Amino acid sequence: MKVIPDVRKLGKRKLIWAGIALVAAVFLGTLPFFYDVHSGQWGYVLFMVFIYATVSQAWNLIGGYTGQISLGQNAFFGLGAFTMALLWVYDVTKTGYWFDPVLIILGGVTPVILAILVGLPLLSRLRGDYFSFGTLGVGMILSVLFLNGGGFTGGGEGKLLIKYVPDDLVINLRTHYWAAFGVAVLTTLIVYFMTTSRLGLALKAIREDEVSAASHGVNVLKYKIIAFAVSAALTGVAGAIYTYYLLHPMPMNVFSQNWLFLPIMMTVLGGTGTIIGPWIGAFVLYLIAYYADTLPGFEGWYPVVLGVIIILVMLFLPSGIAGLGEKIPHRLTRGFVGRRSK
Repeated sequence: MKVIPDVRKLGKRKLIWAGIALVAAVFLGTLPFFYDVHSGQWGYVLFMVFIYATVSQAWNLIGGYTGQISLGQNAFFGLGAFTMALLWVYDVTKTGYWFDPVLIILGGVTPVILAILVGLPLLSRLRGDYFSFGTLGVGMILSVLFLNGGGFTGGGEGKLLIKYVPDDLVINLRTHYWAAFGVAVLTTLIVYFMTTSRLGLALKAIREDEVSAASHGVNVLKYKIIAFAVSAALTGVAGAIYTYYLLHPMPMNVFSQNWLFLPIMMTVLGGTGTIIGPWIGAFVLYLIAYYADTLPGFEGWYPVVLGVIIILVMLFLPSGIAGLGEKIPHRLTRGFVGRRSK
């Protein structure tokens, strides 16, 4: 008899979160119809939030659900950015039009290849901190290679793409906004369906205890590679969209450590191993970073603010803001079930 209230509470919580997510998605998806996202300040802010939410959600798949702390997310982001730029500049696909969705998708292919090539030796031989530092080295190597790539990659000045942009090109942030929002939503759905399937059970088993998972028939290396490759692909697509906005794919920008540490901080703040966590973290941390740096007298101090927030979260909310949010639906459903039982 005690099982029935638990089932009801679980269904109620899911219903509440699904309702919140649906309302938020409808609002954000239709925002450009009644707000000028191209000229308004919030258009750029939300565009960047969507990019960071995608990268954070992608890292969440490998770090939060599989338990493999990757420090190479900036490598996949930068590689996706330069893949799109190089394919467009050299007209490899022969499509020839601006904001090509084919190139955006192909921007996620090269990171997958890199993830497999790097993941096979690292994930099969290294665990924990050793794997983390191995992926960190990949990002450092790639950034130096593209920085010294000369004319082929545009070098450190980022002249690869900008000199090929048509003079009569009119860029409207609305296109970038919807593309970034669509990819962020798609990334969330992919992670959700992966982690709620049998694949997700295998990933969570690996996270909890690799030896136990292997003893129960889970192909540990196979599932690690799958999660790593999917994470890399989604991150690369985000890098491609960002480059269409940036127009200057400089190695110091797209391989920046911001694309490594900020997504991790966002995921931890929002809630590691949760679907809603990366979204919450992306909104909160990016808004703090954006607005705190514009306050008179506090320019450049936002890393301190972010650091204090992360410390407080780790001390008092180890499960992140999403963990705190879980208590609200839980209390609502507990009161609801309590009244029904009376």
